[in-house]
Amino acid sequence: MFDGYDSCSEDTSSSSSSEESEEEAAPLPSSLPIIKNNGQVYTYPDGKSGMATCEMCGMVGVRDAFYSKTKRFCSVSCSRSYSSNSKKASILARLQGKPPTKKAKVLQKQPLVAKLAAYAQYQATLQNQAKTKSAVSTEGFNWGNYINSNSFIAAPVTCFKHAPMGTCWGDISENVRVEVPNTDCSLPTKVFWIAGIVKLAGYNALLRYEGFENDSGLDFWYSICGSDIHPVGWCAASGKPLVPPRTIQHKYTNWKAFLVKRLTGAKTLPPDFSQKVSESMQYPFKPCMRVEVVDKRHLCRTRVAVVESVIGGRLRLVYEESEDRTDDFWCHMHSPLIHHIGWSRSIGHRFKRSDITKKQDGHFDTPPHLFAKVKEVDQSGEWFKEGMKLEAIDPLNLSTICVATIRKDVPNHGFRVGMKLEAVDLMEPRLICVATVTRIIHRLLRIHFDGWEEEYDQWVDCESPDLYPVGWCQLTGYQLQPPASQSSRESQSGSSKQKKKTKSQQYKGHKKMTTLQLKEELIDGEDYSFLQGASDQESNGSANFYIKQEP
Repeated sequence: MFDGYDSCSEDTSSSSSSEESEEEAAPLPSSLPIIKNNGQVYTYPDGKSGMATCEMCGMVGVRDAFYSKTKRFCSVSCSRSYSSNSKKASILARLQGKPPTKKAKVLQKQPLVAKLAAYAQYQATLQNQAKTKSAVSTEGFNWGNYINSNSFIAAPVTCFKHAPMGTCWGDISENVRVEVPNTDCSLPTKVFWIAGIVKLAGYNALLRYEGFENDSGLDFWYSICGSDIHPVGWCAASGKPLVPPRTIQHKYTNWKAFLVKRLTGAKTLPPDFSQKVSESMQYPFKPCMRVEVVDKRHLCRTRVAVVESVIGGRLRLVYEESEDRTDDFWCHMHSPLIHHIGWSRSIGHRFKRSDITKKQDGHFDTPPHLFAKVKEVDQSGEWFKEGMKLEAIDPLNLSTICVATIRKDVPNHGFRVGMKLEAVDLMEPRLICVATVTRIIHRLLRIHFDGWEEEYDQWVDCESPDLYPVGWCQLTGYQLQPPASQSSRESQSGSSKQKKKTKSQQYKGHKKMTTLQLKEELIDGEDYSFLQGASDQESNGSANFYIKQEP
């Protein structure tokens, strides 16, 4: 089969391609650490280059240490041998069990490749550990155990109109029957059984298999929006078996008659429930969209940001001038803090002009119709005037309310004191924490972060998009911050929540001494106030008022 292959021989005529390969080698990044071996300089892998296999000798090593732009060869000699048509002999030698040829210089390369491979394996191990730790922290908190052990109640999904299924959750209630996997079964295939909802906690439901009556021994928590929960009748339509749990399989001799009796007149999920769940989790915002968002360092102005990711309707926005993509800001797509490009100019709001002269490839302006519409307000009568006093939430101390009063109709929001939910930490918006409603004043809810002192409580509006039902993080795959214990607060000095605590203390201060610095002057020469060209459509019902607390 390999009779036509010639033995490898090195000649001067074959060195041209290797010289071209050496000339094509990309310059080394100055930011990466380097190592030297036999006069050659290599960079450590950056975690993105991956591994490569030499097309000549088959040596596996870190791609960053290979030669030429294409990274096809592990050494100059392999590149020359390949160009002199010696690949055939090398393959034949390997198949016959012979050692690599001398000119391949594999032995010389071995220590370097071994070191780089070990380094790459070490980096991969660290990444796997980080992923494992992240997965544990995301799924480590069990809402079911937390609610059961303390007899807590959770705010219903209908309280959160911006959340998935928030406007069509009315069909879900206690005693609704569903078909779910039967975990109390020894069969090798997945089978199902009918269960009833005993208790609701946000998106989660405490289920009990039919036939257990008042026995709660095998009760379990399950997400109503999960992929393995179905309306009664789904198994019959899909050809899936219904098998009673092993614990009670001999309790009744005629399970069919039992089910007919139990299910007659009972409620179940709508047949298109899973479709509604899927549709409610489709979001119009996409990565690479450009928006105007509040500048987190100067709250009185906006600046351009780009949507980096969308999770459950929450947007991770990276400010356009951020070179390393770490200067970000989290908010919901319905947040009043984000607007379409040109909004600041249209109403005369302060705006930080971007240093980037033109849009990057793939970036595009978000269509204006995707943003929440500003409610029109009748301005013909009494309206805000400079010097008026009012009460407002202190943006730098969210647990206090300052002087001001604006009255508005209070909707029947459904929140009650003691209800559990998942809330955004407004002082560090990337965090979503286990929280409790501790006080209600008309539209305002006082949100307490479980495990933390009351000084970190926050006042939010009942329709705030920064509040979510129990189970929202699990449904969307977002990381939930569990309640902090006394020991963890004292020991976890480097944790993200501890950073938040330090940040809060930095912002706090005496209640009546705190002042929101809105800076009337231009900020760093980059702040622009667009006071002309305000459109009637945009300015109707929207205006800018600078509120300063009384000393």
